[in-house]
Amino acid sequence: MCLAIPAKVVALNDGEMASVEIGGVKKNISVSLVEGVQVGDYVIIHTGFALSKLDPDEAEKTLELFAEIAVLAGGATKH
Repeated sequence: MCLAIPAKVVALNDGEMASVEIGGVKKNISVSLVEGVQVGDYVIIHTGFALSKLDPDEAEKTLELFAEIAVLAGGATKH
């Protein structure tokens, strides 16, 4: 099973790279597979690549669900 997660683009870097933030953690990813990525966009990432853009409302809902799952699993506290 593969897991792709939403992340917010916080900076566009050299080439086809971008910095994204996931739960307070920043990561550099490739945006070479998605056209027109801008700072503030949400993208679905898997193995270091953006696969597609995601509607901001859907991204927030998905991230909230992941946070709830973590709380129920005892892995984190909800803020």
